[in-house]
Amino acid sequence: MTAQTSRERVIRTLTFWLRPAFALRCVSRFQKLVGFDRSMALAAGALAATVPLSILVGSILTHTGHQDAADRIINRYQLTGEGAEAVREVLSLSSDTSTTVGIFGAVFLVISVLSFARAVQRLFEQTWELRPLSVRNTLNDLLWVAGLAGYGTVTGLVYGFLGHGRLGVAAAAVEAPVTAVFLVWSGWILTARRIAWRALIPFGAVGGVLVAVYSVGATVYLPHLFSSSATRYGAVGAVFATLSALFGAMLVIVGSAALGREVREELVGIARGERPPDDEIRREWHTVIDQARLRWHSTRQQIARYRRPREPDEPDEP
Repeated sequence: MTAQTSRERVIRTLTFWLRPAFALRCVSRFQKLVGFDRSMALAAGALAATVPLSILVGSILTHTGHQDAADRIINRYQLTGEGAEAVREVLSLSSDTSTTVGIFGAVFLVISVLSFARAVQRLFEQTWELRPLSVRNTLNDLLWVAGLAGYGTVTGLVYGFLGHGRLGVAAAAVEAPVTAVFLVWSGWILTARRIAWRALIPFGAVGGVLVAVYSVGATVYLPHLFSSSATRYGAVGAVFATLSALFGAMLVIVGSAALGREVREELVGIARGERPPDDEIRREWHTVIDQARLRWHSTRQQIARYRRPREPDEPDEP
């Protein structure tokens, strides 16, 4: 490999994300996944799985002298007033409520958690265009559920120790690599190891950063969302707010999957020495620049027309 070729590959590796073709491929990948619909489906599945699981875990933590799930969420997002009360009504158990789980309750809990795991599994299978395994991957789904519980515990401890600031930036910075590792492992285990973990590193890196950014934004916005929803709808408002927060998180995950897949494809092509046609980048940038100039020229004409003084006998524009 010549020095010029090596330098060209380094430049392409650092700048490929600036190409319009790369951005268009990411958008196309997201559309193939039906990104918004899939994000809502994942959010609904996460809500159905996490609410009963949070109540069960919260009852266990209460009996061991720790905070239950409601108190942890209230402290995590510093909820007050009606928002905090709505969360307690949804996730806390009264003192005279039995915490035993019946057969039907246990079956429902397992089904809801496995349904969410399979929904995430289908995301990876469709993003990487793999043959669906469905229920044949149940053992790996159960393993992933255990890993999800461990990830939630670790991130909860991180925010418990470092999340006292107004934005929780320190906790989010520590959360990013933990999330990246969990996402890479999730793709590897939920696809029955059909994707090499190295191929999932771009997805994990992108997802870890975006989830951390989303966590900072959620720290600012969720208290207002919970309070306004609880004021309008009461206790069920906490459910609406939780679903909205989960939709945002799942949208980040789906977008990260689409972006991570395209980043991986681009890096593989660069490593193989592949390059786009010589005039591709020039044609794409010329199109973008021409469209920008056309819009700018049209905007200037509209501004000039509105600012031009009207003659006394000039009719009004239709």
